[in-house]
Amino acid sequence: MAPLPWDFPAWVPAHSSFACALIVASSCVTSTTLGFDGSMMNALNILPSYTDYFHLTTATLALNTASVWVGSTLAGILFAKVPDLIGRKWALFVGAIITVIGVVLQAAAQDIGMFIASRIIIGFGTGGSTVAGPVYLAETLPVQYRSWGLGLFYDFWYVGGLIAAGVTYGTARMESTWAWRLPSALQGLFSVMCIFLLPFTPESPRWLISQGRDTDALRVLAQTYSNGNIDDASIQEQFRQMTDALSFERTHEAPRFVKKLMSSASTRKRVYLVSSVAVFCMLSGNNIVSYYFGSMLTQAGVTDSTTQLEVNIILNAWCLVISIIGTSMANKLGRKKLAAFSTALLTLFIFLVGALTKLYGNSDNQSGIYATVAMIFLFQGSYSFGWTPLTVLYPPEVLNYSIRSAGMGLYTFLVNGVGLMVTFAFPFALDKIGWKTYMINGAWDVLELLFVILYWVETNGRTLEDIDTNQGPEKFPTILGVGDKDGKATERELDSKDKHDM
Repeated sequence: MAPLPWDFPAWVPAHSSFACALIVASSCVTSTTLGFDGSMMNALNILPSYTDYFHLTTATLALNTASVWVGSTLAGILFAKVPDLIGRKWALFVGAIITVIGVVLQAAAQDIGMFIASRIIIGFGTGGSTVAGPVYLAETLPVQYRSWGLGLFYDFWYVGGLIAAGVTYGTARMESTWAWRLPSALQGLFSVMCIFLLPFTPESPRWLISQGRDTDALRVLAQTYSNGNIDDASIQEQFRQMTDALSFERTHEAPRFVKKLMSSASTRKRVYLVSSVAVFCMLSGNNIVSYYFGSMLTQAGVTDSTTQLEVNIILNAWCLVISIIGTSMANKLGRKKLAAFSTALLTLFIFLVGALTKLYGNSDNQSGIYATVAMIFLFQGSYSFGWTPLTVLYPPEVLNYSIRSAGMGLYTFLVNGVGLMVTFAFPFALDKIGWKTYMINGAWDVLELLFVILYWVETNGRTLEDIDTNQGPEKFPTILGVGDKDGKATERELDSKDKHDM
C-alpha cells in the first residue's frame, strides 16, 4: 500500500476495500430492516396471538401492515432536502435514529392505535434512510464497486426477511404477546448497527465539494479509490471531473424542488425514468408475496400455519440467492436487459400462479398445490433476479448531482405511495376476486415490459459524471440524448450506444 500523505484518525479505515465494505454495510442495513418488516408482518398476519390481541379484521389487518408505507411516503416529501443540508452520511444516521424510536414503540404497543403510530414512525425513518442511502452509495463508491453496492442494497431485504422468518418461526410457539413483541423489538437491531458503523465511514466526496470542502473530498477519494494515496493520477482526474460537473450544475440549478425536477428536457426524462422504477418495482406483484404470502398459500391449498412459516423461510433463502446472482449480472447484461429479462419471466409466472390457483386452490390435488407453490417461487425468483438489485441501482445513476437528493425524495415518495396503495388493496382483492388478482397484475406487467424495452437507457460502465452532465454536447456529453440549443435543452436522438443497448 502506498504511504499516506496525511495521518488518518485511528478509527477511519485507510484501506479502500475495507472502507467501501463499511460504506455498503452501513447503507444496506436499511433494506435489511425493510425486509425484516415485510417477512415479520407476513408471519404475524398468520399468528393467532397477534391477530387476536388486536382483534383484526380484513380492514385493520391491511391498515396495520400498510401503515409503515404512510411514514415512508411522508419521508419522501419531508426528508428530501435533508441529505443536501447535513450530508448523505448523517442523513442516514438520522433515519436510523428515527427507526429505532419507532421500533421501541412498536414492541411496547398496547393497542392498535399505538401499533399503527409506531409503524408510521418506522416507515418515516426507513424512508429517510432510503432517500439518503442509495445517494450515499452512488456518490461515494468507486465505479467498479457501484453496481455491487447499489445492487446489494435491496438484496439485503432478503437477509432481513430470512432472519425475520426464522425468528417468527421460533416465537410462533409462544402463547403470550411476546410471540409478536420479540420480533418487533429485534427489528431495530439493524438500525443500531448502522448507527455504530457510520462514524467509521467517510462522507460523499460530491457533497463535500458542493460545500466547498475540496481538500476533504480529495481525501475521501483517496480513501475509497487508492488506499489513501492522494497523488494517484486517477484520483486527480476523478476530482477534476467532479469539480467541473458540480461547478457547471451550480450555475444552471433551479432553486425550488419542483422546478429542479422539471427544469429541462433532460431533467424531465431522468425523472420519468426514475418514476418508472418506483412504480414498476411496487406493482409487479411482488408486494402480494412480501406481505400476504400466507393468504396466497391458503388460496393455493396450503392452510397449516406452521407449514406456511416453514415455506416462508425457504422462500426468503431462495430469493436471497437469486438476488445476489442478479446483482452479479448487472454489469454483464446491463441495467436495461436485466430489467427486461426479469419482467418477462415474472409476467409469465404470475399468469401461471393465477391459472393454477383457479384450478387447484380449492381442491385436494397435491400435485396441483405443489405446482402452484412452485410458480410462486419462480415468480418471486424472477423478480429478485432483476428488480431487487435494480430498485436503487438505476435511479441514482440516471439522476445528476443537483437533483439526485430531490429525485430520490420523489422516488421514495412514489415507491411508498404506490406501496401503501397496493399493500392496503391486495388483501381485499385476494378476498373478493382471488385468482383474478394475479391475472390483472400480469396484464399490467406486460405494459411494464414494453416501457422498459422502448424507453429505458443504459447506464452500465459509466462514471456518474458521464451520466450526470446534461447540457453542452462538447464539454458535457450525455447518455440521455439532450443537447443545448440557444440556452434551452432540446431532445435529440440517443447516441449510437443507446440505440443498440438492447
